Amino acid sequence: MLFSTTFLCYNVIMTELMEKALAAVGNWPTARQNEAAEMLLALDRLGETYHASDEELAAIDEALAQAARGEFATEAEVEAAFARFRR
Repeated sequence: MLFSTTFLCYNVIMTELMEKALAAVGNWPTARQNEAAEMLLALDRLGETYHASDEELAAIDEALAQAARGEFATEAEVEAAFARFRR
């Protein structure tokens, strides 16, 4: 098969920014599209309104401090984090 086409039919109102994002993602390689979809689905599982706990806010502050110090995750650590969402 030289090419395949997938047709999706839906009646959903999206913001203009979301439409732009989805159009851009459509040009990405399959693996990257799947990662983006996994992140959106993880956000969806959180529900409509999410309020971080004090513990989560402290973890975010620590992560920002680590980034400011130039401490970043290795590729293996990033892949392990994404693997948790694939379950």
